[in-house]
Amino acid sequence: MMVSPFLKMFGKSPFRPLFEHMDTSFQCAKQLPAFFMATLKEDWVEAEKIQMHINALEEKADEIKRDLRLNLPKDLFLPVARTDLLELISKQDFLANETKHIAGLVMARKMVLPETLREEYLDFLQCCLDAASHAHQAIRELNDLYAAGFCGKEADIMEEMIEQLHHIEKTTDEKHLTLRANMVKHETEYSPIDAIFFYKVIEWTGRLADCAQKIGDRLQICIAR
Repeated sequence: MMVSPFLKMFGKSPFRPLFEHMDTSFQCAKQLPAFFMATLKEDWVEAEKIQMHINALEEKADEIKRDLRLNLPKDLFLPVARTDLLELISKQDFLANETKHIAGLVMARKMVLPETLREEYLDFLQCCLDAASHAHQAIRELNDLYAAGFCGKEADIMEEMIEQLHHIEKTTDEKHLTLRANMVKHETEYSPIDAIFFYKVIEWTGRLADCAQKIGDRLQICIAR
């Protein structure tokens, strides 16, 4: 019987396809700063170009996710529980999905962040992406952790990375509250419909950091087991 090329990846590294998916999802999220800068200039041609790239990366992440779910046999030996592996890829997939939703909403309404929100929002977005970056690094470290038998120095490094991730996520929560307070202060300056969608963009952006934290939490469970 022929072995799936996808499954051959597991032979070399049990976490290689997981990282490939995380890397694709993270690259998708990383497009958001450039996307928003284009919208602030009202360069909708450039914004649409970036949105198309976001959509392509999200579709690629979906393909990797489907391959993993369909081709991962139940009897394949893994250093972590199969359910944990599938849960991790679901959390990672949310990162790309949320990015696609944010860009789609902004493009559909040709939304331009008002002056009163721009600086704070872009700072908030970068903080959320910092959280996603730490989750990305943690997933990349899984290979070294696996080689070390999920113990020793590599396990300590992973724990430290997850702790840093929680700290960043706490910072994003604080920035989220400050940004929403600023939005409340100025919301009468916008139309009710615009205000609703600005709140939605802020909320969905915050989910990027929430997703990163959930990835870290799941990794902590994997290590503990």
